Amino acid sequence: MSTPSELDEASGVGRTPVKVDTGSSPLVPIVMFGSLLVGAGVILFNYLTEDILGTPSNWYLLGGLGLVLVGIIAATQYR
Repeated sequence: MSTPSELDEASGVGRTPVKVDTGSSPLVPIVMFGSLLVGAGVILFNYLTEDILGTPSNWYLLGGLGLVLVGIIAATQYR
């Protein structure tokens, strides 16, 4: 005859449930590619329109690098 502890182990009583990784939201790759492309576009715009707008602005460069950083952070969250 089986002891009560053996019955509990066989039925799975007392085990903690395992979380199943369902993957990323479909929004993650959109944010990732979008911010990378827009950030690179802002940086290119800053330097390619130098003749029209005058000297390049550091604020456009920082904004573009910030958007690229957001894209990199989103890329690390993609599963």
